[in-house]
Amino acid sequence: MVSAPPLEGYLVVGAILFAIGAWGVLIRRNAIVIFMCVELMINGVNLTLVAFADYLPNAGGLGVSYAVLVLAIAAAEIAVGL
Repeated sequence: MVSAPPLEGYLVVGAILFAIGAWGVLIRRNAIVIFMCVELMINGVNLTLVAFADYLPNAGGLGVSYAVLVLAIAAAEIAVGL
């Protein structure tokens, strides 16, 4: 059976995604690019949330449910913003 990567791997990737998104928000001036960078930051946070929910024994799938809710709200934000 193949074992899952350790939690630290997911946390590092989530932090990198968030940092790239934050850098893009601070550097860019175009509104559409800023929206894309904010989405990248949200995806980094969602990856971290899902990784912690998978790591904790009694999360009960709430991490994934919350991540889907956050993505739906972000999609509505983009639809209103564009």
